Amino acid sequence: MKQVIKLNILILGSNIDGTRIADEINHLQLKATNHFIRDEANISDQELADVDIILGWDKPVVTKILAMPNAKLKWIQAYSAGVDYYPLQQLAKRNVLLSNVSGIHAEPISENVLGMILSFYRGIHTAATHQSSGQWTIPDHQLETIAGKKMVIFGTGHIGSRIAQLAAAFNLSITGVNHSGHPVKDFPATISIDALDSQPVREADIIVNTMPLTAQTTGFFNHSFFDLVDNQPLFVTIGRGPSTVTADLVLALQNHQLGGAALDVTDPEPLPSTSPLWQMPNVIITPHISGLYQNYFKDAINIFAENLKQFETDGTLKRNEVNLSAGY
Repeated sequence: MKQVIKLNILILGSNIDGTRIADEINHLQLKATNHFIRDEANISDQELADVDIILGWDKPVVTKILAMPNAKLKWIQAYSAGVDYYPLQQLAKRNVLLSNVSGIHAEPISENVLGMILSFYRGIHTAATHQSSGQWTIPDHQLETIAGKKMVIFGTGHIGSRIAQLAAAFNLSITGVNHSGHPVKDFPATISIDALDSQPVREADIIVNTMPLTAQTTGFFNHSFFDLVDNQPLFVTIGRGPSTVTADLVLALQNHQLGGAALDVTDPEPLPSTSPLWQMPNVIITPHISGLYQNYFKDAINIFAENLKQFETDGTLKRNEVNLSAGY
């Protein structure tokens, strides 16, 4: 009979709802064959060294474990889709697997994106501002429909594809941007990320950033990019804040290169109260919440459970293993 070896699994994240995580772990009966550790504050160095798997993230704890020559860490499961904040090079050097929860955010984020776009074009965000001060105010600008608008989506993965599906229902003209310009099912047209000075980008009415943060995408949306656009597009970003150079975004808005911006991510986060972006009437800001929804933890733990079952069998992962070289 095969001996069952219990794996030591450390749950990290001070901002994570520990009760909900524990409920999901109990529901899936994951404790039957594994040892879960929650209180990282009181764990000994030897216990840290004996951790096989980490669920979540805490920079000091992960840094400490990776610095231990006798650490047994083999796999980290992130709660997020983006993993730019993980020490990818160190993980690769130590042969530690990393997986994310890519795919579970597609529905809430795409709904958020369409909501912000509709709010901007239909004047809902300005009406909400007037409502807070009890004003019945007719917009001083022409309201527009989004049907027929030209949308360019940077990133053609799970999130970008779902945005494209919803946008198609509103009769938008959609172009996707990815690393090579390869075709993707939900995009009528795609272009390479190196083909920025092209008609779809120059003539875009709406530009949406869904890209992960990598060396190539850091600072990608800068003054050079904003100089390319001709149609005063709405700029929507739900990817990562550092993909956009904030000072250049402010100037592009002030110079009317952009018609507006809808930001769920900023650089830095939280966005300082002194940022001029807060005071701009054509800017919508949400505090990095577009990926949140009622079943977030349930869906995240389901991915972890599938991977754990596979990992217990042969040391590999079934879903969402991150390419540590590519960063996603």
